[in-house]
Amino acid sequence: MQKTKTIGELRASGYRSRTIKEEIRDNLVNRLRSGQETFPGIVGYGDTVIPQLENALLSGHDILLVGQRGQGKTRIMRSLVGLMDPWVPAMKGCQIHDDPLHPICRPCREVIRRRGDEAEIIWVPQDVRYVEKLATPDVTPADIIGDVDPIKIAEGRYLSDEETIHFGLAPRAHRGIFAINELPELHEKIQVGLFNVLEERDIQIRGFQVRLPLDVLVVATCNPEDYTNRGRIVTPLKDRFGSQIRTHYPPTLEDEIRIMEAESKLPTVKGTKLVMPDFMKQVVAGISMEARSHPEINQNSGVSVRMTIDNYENVASQALKRSLINNEPQATPRISDLAFTSSSSMGKIEFDCLEPERDHQVMQQVVDAVVRKVFLQHFQAEPFHEFISSLDEDTVIEVSERSPAREIVENLRRSGLPLDAVRARVDGSSESVLASVLELVLEGLHQEGFLGKRVSGPAVLFRKREAAKRITPDEGTRA
Repeated sequence: MQKTKTIGELRASGYRSRTIKEEIRDNLVNRLRSGQETFPGIVGYGDTVIPQLENALLSGHDILLVGQRGQGKTRIMRSLVGLMDPWVPAMKGCQIHDDPLHPICRPCREVIRRRGDEAEIIWVPQDVRYVEKLATPDVTPADIIGDVDPIKIAEGRYLSDEETIHFGLAPRAHRGIFAINELPELHEKIQVGLFNVLEERDIQIRGFQVRLPLDVLVVATCNPEDYTNRGRIVTPLKDRFGSQIRTHYPPTLEDEIRIMEAESKLPTVKGTKLVMPDFMKQVVAGISMEARSHPEINQNSGVSVRMTIDNYENVASQALKRSLINNEPQATPRISDLAFTSSSSMGKIEFDCLEPERDHQVMQQVVDAVVRKVFLQHFQAEPFHEFISSLDEDTVIEVSERSPAREIVENLRRSGLPLDAVRARVDGSSESVLASVLELVLEGLHQEGFLGKRVSGPAVLFRKREAAKRITPDEGTRA
């Protein structure tokens, strides 16, 4: 069908025009009937958001997605592109991709009046019919609706001539999806203009009523904190969205890990293999989930899944850097590498604590709680009681983010830690992974109260609890 070049050929092909909402509904129905996944790549919403989204699209509703930052609202909007037809015909040269069989703009109707079935058409891909705008306070009505083009006025056209108008994003989304991120940030007078698009499906520019019955699906997002505090959605506009859908963070650790693995772009180094043990994935993903319930972290602001992804990439980078420095063929992140997640975490969290440096202490509490949970998930303390009892007061176990894996393994073997018991619980077939597991064990025994711990520069020193207080701490404890 894409070989058709004129309106006459299009009619002869049997093409049937549909509105964008009919098009999306039909394609969604086909996916549901065939048992396909309706929104591939959207994780954790199978029993909550996706059923509501499916109903809204089947109902032909414009949609408002309400949720905190990092909950995948933009991802959901962009996934709607996959429900559009791959290609649709449009009038050649039209700003708004007018339907050749049902044109709405005056220039296209004039072309058809003059040329009839010989009027030329083009085929527009689905991604071009998706228009997205990030709402900011400096957005103008001209950006969204349109404005008079002074160049066309200089060419001799009249102000009242529809052809003098340079259309904005909403009209250019005709026969497609118009997506608005952070809707409350739009000035109220622009929201009123959008109300006209949603209600009357027409636009008005500089006092001239341009009757354009736009065929557009409007999807917008907002943060509930923005909606109630910094900005607001005018009531008539909010009322015109057929469905308001509330998003949420991943409900389970498994969902958080799936998103983390799917969205992260882990660094690669030729000649070095990066191995990410499951327990380290659980720790990294667990940090975000633990932060979402901490009383000194602002839960209205939320803790974005982007923090999980960025932390995952940071610990992987640190592991690769250590392997390059030590000339090791395999890189595995360790518990000591979590210190480097502060740069990818602190800017994504709003703390409710007032004391100086308290935010770093809160993050350390979060990390400690997660490490303890993961340790108890994989180990029990009892198999290590004999090892702990055998330690004398002068024994110091040192690990460092810079230490080669072999050095850590040998130090702990000499200290009497039962390596076989560790391997039996967690796969430590390689020295790199075993060193990572051993750090988890030491940190877990510390969190359980069996070992004391001090941080001295890049080194972490562990001792029997009653002897630990004799280790001189560094001037500052690293978060």
